[in-house]
Amino acid sequence: MGAICSCITAIFDAIGSCLMAIVNGIGAICHAIISGIVTVFDVLISCLTCGYVGRRRRMGGTTRSTI
Repeated sequence: MGAICSCITAIFDAIGSCLMAIVNGIGAICHAIISGIVTVFDVLISCLTCGYVGRRRRMGGTTRSTI
């Protein structure tokens, strides 16, 4: 009787692992598609604004003192 319960438990574990692998695969595909769309929009916006969006102004390392 213990062997039958163990076999049934193993079958359900295998089914659960298979379903989780499918869900993880779908999530990875959605993540890749969304990342691609974001990258395309990033390139498009960067092109339209001559690359000035998101670039920080550097201070050049000099300090000014007022007298």
